[in-house]
Amino acid sequence: MRNAPATRLIRSAADDQDLDAAAAIVAEAFSSLQATAWLVPEPDRRMIILTDVFRILVRHARDHGQVDLLVQMPKVGGARGRHSIGAAVWFHRDHEIPPPADYSHRLREAAGEYTSRFEILDRLFNEHHPDQSHHHLALLAVVPNCQGKGAGSALLQHHHAGLVLQEMPAYLEASNLQSRDLYLDHGYRAHGQPFSLPNGATFHPMWRTPSGIEDSR
Repeated sequence: MRNAPATRLIRSAADDQDLDAAAAIVAEAFSSLQATAWLVPEPDRRMIILTDVFRILVRHARDHGQVDLLVQMPKVGGARGRHSIGAAVWFHRDHEIPPPADYSHRLREAAGEYTSRFEILDRLFNEHHPDQSHHHLALLAVVPNCQGKGAGSALLQHHHAGLVLQEMPAYLEASNLQSRDLYLDHGYRAHGQPFSLPNGATFHPMWRTPSGIEDSR
């Protein structure tokens, strides 16, 4: 008998276990990026450090935004076998958001000797962040073996539907040309000049108006 095809659903992170799953998905998806290779030069430690750092950000988004999980599950059999394959971490910047509690200490605990590199990245993000009210897509990630199959687009469309109703724009920093092209398909446009880390890893600030027209590819 053939296996039943899988289906997907998107839900908000409900507890710390969900938030930790989101951090792990982001770390896995981002571990091969040029930017993270500079942030954590040691490949053997990169996943651990990235997961711990992203956990700070994801948990902060629980209180000041929204964390969506894309869950893949069999069509038959209920919850058995379901697992999260993607995550979107949004901050609702229609109000002032404080930094994570005790952030400097927690970042040092997570990043160790690479703390200063994450601080450089934070400063770059802050220097280029727009002042207008918006929702900030801080992180969008899909586990590597599920990429290129519409999972990222599904997460984007899920949140964009609410942004249209709220007449709220969105902002993000694309970490490479491939992700920039995905965001262009979903109504984002360049917003200011790209900026780079010391190793040349470039981020592309992008802005989406509430009426952004999406390509559903």
